[in-house]
Amino acid sequence: MSATGLQKRLTPTRISAMKGGKPIVCLTAYTTPMARLLDEHCDLLLVGDSLGMVLYGMETTIGVTLDMMIAHGKAVMRGVTKACVVVDMPFGSYQESKEAAFRNAVRILQETGCDAVKLEGGEEMAETIAFLTKRGIPVMGHIGLMPQQVQTAGGYRSVGHSEHETSKIRRDAHAIGGSGAFAVVIEGTVEPLAREVTSAIHIPSIGIGASSACDGQVLVSDDILGLFNDFTPRFVKRYDELGKRIAAAVSVYADEVRSRKFPAAEHTFKRRS
Repeated sequence: MSATGLQKRLTPTRISAMKGGKPIVCLTAYTTPMARLLDEHCDLLLVGDSLGMVLYGMETTIGVTLDMMIAHGKAVMRGVTKACVVVDMPFGSYQESKEAAFRNAVRILQETGCDAVKLEGGEEMAETIAFLTKRGIPVMGHIGLMPQQVQTAGGYRSVGHSEHETSKIRRDAHAIGGSGAFAVVIEGTVEPLAREVTSAIHIPSIGIGASSACDGQVLVSDDILGLFNDFTPRFVKRYDELGKRIAAAVSVYADEVRSRKFPAAEHTFKRRS
């Protein structure tokens, strides 16, 4: 097949073209089985560094490494045929310099086969994003509440309450909008401000704890399915309680093993005659 053959999966360019149209559906994915389940229903799958907390029991995302993100990016790509896949650049992989960010972004793209990377930061990261995009790396931005900066921000809290925060987020939105990024996540930002900056920039905004006026929405899959119970952010809606259902199923299994009801005859192999 020629290099110009059709690509079945959604591309960053196509996601960008969804600005102001039908809302973009986005969820996190960290494994092949979950990616297969989500792919049909989502426009974009984010291999988020939230996997550090959801899968590895970390208190923050700070301990997530580049190798971890690449391993999970590979896993997700094995389960996707439709959705655009974006992999988070973890803490420390892009802040040092534009050149370091480029090298690490190239590793992610080459080793996972994903469509784009995402990095946190507003006006202070716009130059880095421009550096990457001019060299062929699609980038999604991330402003508002930034989990990788939680230790200097004083914890997980919504932003945009003070004039200082409001002014900063406005500047961040415009900086990312002009940096070459194809979309931007707006997290934990008060509704009127998230609505305002969405209408002010020409690239799609993906809200999480932001506004229904955003061009799309993203949540952590384990949150909406009831699989992650350490805490539930205000902006999460639970669509199921799979964690409780799994615990109930395991309880029945344990009872049947202990009472020797399992395995039954139909679960064992007979000797061939």
